[in-house]
Formats: sequence, structure tokens, C-alpha cells
Amino acid sequence: MRFARTIALAGGILLALLTPPQSFATVIAAMMSSDQPRYREAHRAFVKAIAARGYSAPGTEIILQTPNPDPLSWSNTIRKLNAYKPDLIVAYGAPAALIAFREANKIPVVSVDVFAADQPIKGMCGVSSRVPMVTLLKTLQGIRPYRRVGVLYTPREAGSQHQLDDLKKYSAQLGLTIIEASVASPATLDAAVNKLLDKAEVIVATESTTVSRQFEKIVARARARNMPVVSTMPDAAEKGALVSLEINPNEQGHLAADMAARVLEGAKTEHLSLLSPHRIDLVINMRIAREMCIEIPFQVIGTATRLIK
Repeated sequence: MRFARTIALAGGILLALLTPPQSFATVIAAMMSSDQPRYREAHRAFVKAIAARGYSAPGTEIILQTPNPDPLSWSNTIRKLNAYKPDLIVAYGAPAALIAFREANKIPVVSVDVFAADQPIKGMCGVSSRVPMVTLLKTLQGIRPYRRVGVLYTPREAGSQHQLDDLKKYSAQLGLTIIEASVASPATLDAAVNKLLDKAEVIVATESTTVSRQFEKIVARARARNMPVVSTMPDAAEKGALVSLEINPNEQGHLAADMAARVLEGAKTEHLSLLSPHRIDLVINMRIAREMCIEIPFQVIGTATRLIK
């Protein structure tokens, strides 16, 4: 009897030695273009949704990296992740997603919160952040006949540049003048804002990382001159924008988890695409409107998804 127990114990130890604890684990690496609340919210939703599909601890490890928001840091992070050999990389934000797509060494990449151009990059899959900029312009026109629209954007960020391009295209149809102000780094922000405060009637803040990180400062500067700010960034209206046209980060996380599960189960990223968000919220901050003595017509209020009172 004792001999049988000894054999069984030895067999169990041998089996444990031959089966490394993580030999069957799924490893998902995630990287953010910057440490923004919208990315954090999307990632929390992703983790919850992917777990519901069977990818949770202890069988699945999810590694999150938030490098400095610059190309060299993103590139270095991808190289480190390549060495770790995850089964999948999830990249939040267009800057990180583009570098991951180019430099991930045969590791599939699912992109989250990236701008889907009219001709998306072949093989890039994930969830788009594209919203109809014409809706933002028409909402402004419904509030007041603004004619000079200032735009804060960052040329090196694809989503921000594409939003500027869309604004320019639709402004020509609506008889508006677009005044561009490039924000290449935090050091150039003050000069860009000063330019728009002098020349524009309203400021549009695009989905630039630098603009997002300095958004409350931008709003404060504009409010001092009684100039409204509108934006496409989630929670912009909560932070003082008059109007925001927002994708929903929680939905993006769930859509990304659906796509990630498909990839982990064998789907090829080149056979997938960038999904358009189903939920786009038009938020109007009525409190800001009252403080700035801006009357919001009933017709405009009727188009809002949500009002901040």
C-alpha cells in the first residue's frame, strides 16, 4: 500500500515537472499611446469582456504597458513585447497601434480607438474611433452662425490629422473658414491656443494626445475669452466643452474583446477589419451654455444624446 502511494506521488511530481505552469496559458499584451482615462476605461471593459469569453486567470495573463507618449517609447515597448512572445497585442490609440502594426514580429495586433480612414491600412483590424465631424459642425451652426472655426490638432497623429481633413472638407460645403493650429508638443500649445483666441469664434479640440492631456487648460483659456470649445474626446463636455461628439470607450473594449477572441481562436487579422462604433453620443453642456450666455435652440437639444444640466 505504501509502495503504491509512493509510486503515485512520484508520478504526480513527474507530471508536474513535465507540465510547466504556463505552458498552456494565453498571454495578451496591451499598450496605450498615453495614459488617458478613455483608454483605461476601454481596457477595463476589454479585460472583463475577454474573461467572459473564457480568457481569464489563471489560464490567461494580460500585461499592460503605458510607455511615455512618444514614438521611441512606443517602439521600444513593442520590441520588448516581441521578446516576451505574447499571443496577441492590443494597442490603444492610433500612434501606438500604427507602430505595433509595423513592428510586431508576426504577433497579431488588435487596434482600439483608431481613426478609420476612407482607405484603411490593409491588414489592420480593431475598433475605429471615427465620428461624423459634419455632425459637430452642423450642431455648431444650429447653435449660432459661427463662421471662423479654429482647430487644435497634431499632424503626426493620424486620427487628429484625419479629423482636421474632415472638418476642412465639410466646412467648404457649409461656407465656414477653418483656422488650423498645430500642437506638435506641449511646448507649442500656448502659441496654438493664442492663435485661435485671436482669429477664431469657436475651438474644436481633435483627438490628439497632447490636446487631450492639456484639455482643461485649453477650456480655461477659452472661457476667459468667452469662446466655446467643442471636441470629439470622451468626457469632453464633462470637462467644460460646450458640445462633445463621443465614442463610448466601454463599447470599444467589448468590441475589441470580440475581435481578440476571434484572433485567439484562429482568425487571421488580414481577414478582419476596423469596426465602426455603434454608439456615438452627442453631449451638450447646458450649464456651460448658461454661463456663456449661449442659448441652445430646442431643435439642437432634440438631437442630443445627453444633456449636462
